[in-house]
Amino acid sequence: MAVSHAAVQAAREATTTVPIVMFAVADPVALGWVASLARPGGNLTGVVIEPDTLLVDKRLHLLKELVPRASRLGLLTTGEPQVQEQVRAAQRATAGMGLTVVLAEARDRDYARAFQRLTAERAHALFVPASALLNRDRKRIIELCARHRLPAMYQWRESVEEGGLIACGSSITELARRTAAYVDRILRGASPAELPVEQPTTYELALNQATARALGLAIPPSLLIQADHVVGR
Repeated sequence: MAVSHAAVQAAREATTTVPIVMFAVADPVALGWVASLARPGGNLTGVVIEPDTLLVDKRLHLLKELVPRASRLGLLTTGEPQVQEQVRAAQRATAGMGLTVVLAEARDRDYARAFQRLTAERAHALFVPASALLNRDRKRIIELCARHRLPAMYQWRESVEEGGLIACGSSITELARRTAAYVDRILRGASPAELPVEQPTTYELALNQATARALGLAIPPSLLIQADHVVGR
């Protein structure tokens, strides 16, 4: 089992015969990992959390609706290829939204320096791309957002449950269950070449009212109506 783009790539380089079950943010067809989603055709199958840029536009518009006065948007970046794809998609989307983009790279996981840049460049809100690395370090990112009073959009509901402001993405719990099912089927003799790659069909919007209050934000009723999970009431 390989979690994240980098892990899948490393596993593919290590073997072409041992079955690999992926749990990653990627477009496996575009990357040449599988022949097609319906029939992977090799030793790799599993679950795609979401195509790299699928929800970028949606997340940006939700964040803008929550922080309507924001005119300078921070983008937290890493060297991961899928993060760079999302950054390019965000830059295209913000061109028509009246937003100036502030890029802040967390090089070598130096989030303190990244947030210093966001503060120096007067970012009004932050977009946190879908990334295994950024999700792993989400507690640190949430802590720095609170310290710098920076509203931020995340990928997973779990980030909101841990103090993040807003998140929009698939259900990591459900996708993890689906990934485990792939492992089970392969261990029982199924061929990864014939197991279709799954993509999520539903997405969740999560909001943290306590964090919004701490930031002096009023969550619009239109967002509350859409929300699947609201914490900190």
